[in-house]
Amino acid sequence: MEIGLNISTSAAPGTDPVADARKAEELGFDFVSASDHPCTTHPSYETWTMLSWIAAATSRIRIATRVLGVPYRNVAMVAKMSETFDRLSGGRLILGLGGGYSDEEFRAFGMRVPSAREKVDGLAEAIQITRGLWSEPSFTFKGLHHHTEEAHIEPKPARRIPIWLGTFGPRALAVTGRLADGWIPSYSFAGPDEVKVMRERVLTAAREAGRAPEEITCAYNVAIRVDERARPDAGTLAGSPALLIDALKGFGDLGFSSVNLMPVGDGLDEQVERLAREVVPALR
Repeated sequence: MEIGLNISTSAAPGTDPVADARKAEELGFDFVSASDHPCTTHPSYETWTMLSWIAAATSRIRIATRVLGVPYRNVAMVAKMSETFDRLSGGRLILGLGGGYSDEEFRAFGMRVPSAREKVDGLAEAIQITRGLWSEPSFTFKGLHHHTEEAHIEPKPARRIPIWLGTFGPRALAVTGRLADGWIPSYSFAGPDEVKVMRERVLTAAREAGRAPEEITCAYNVAIRVDERARPDAGTLAGSPALLIDALKGFGDLGFSSVNLMPVGDGLDEQVERLAREVVPALR
């Protein structure tokens, strides 16, 4: 099982996401990730810019966007940005994409609020444009929501940059199975019983598209706390190291080959240390 670690986008005094990512690399985590919520009432960094600094300050650990809201940025430009990021980082980008979670953020930044159907359709078009620009010498795409006209991106990516989707609804799960390299749902939105059914929808869509289901990485995004005195919480996995190990291994039995851990509560530095020392080794 591969283990990722959330890096907070908080820009509050005393926070240092670059130092946090370096520490994650030292502790042996496989990747770091960050969410994408540009409109906040608390101080925060823009995700892509922050992760670029992290990439420049690390050497081994992979870096995931978890997940970029497609409607926030021009799709073709993100494809170009991703190639540059991946090349300069030595092939370490995981491009996580989503339809855009918060309608309030669209309104706040003066953007039109897409319907749920438009978000899913736009996400599918974004993947097609991105892959086309990464592979075709001149790419034209005319979709309902995004388009390109004789667009060129050079150089092309030196490898297949993985695209992971954070999806939950039936149509979005079908898009994941048809087009994506990975799926990263969140424990707080879909518990083990729900996520088992969702994963099967992803794999069924992959088979129907003529793809091998094992091509799709299934990663579970999990809020977690190492705390022997923790009370049960529907949105957070909490308890002793032994309890957490059993639960995370159970996610592996559900078909997840990767987990992204989001430590929560007080003492986050201590939480990361305990996860690295007392939990992660047992998952290897």
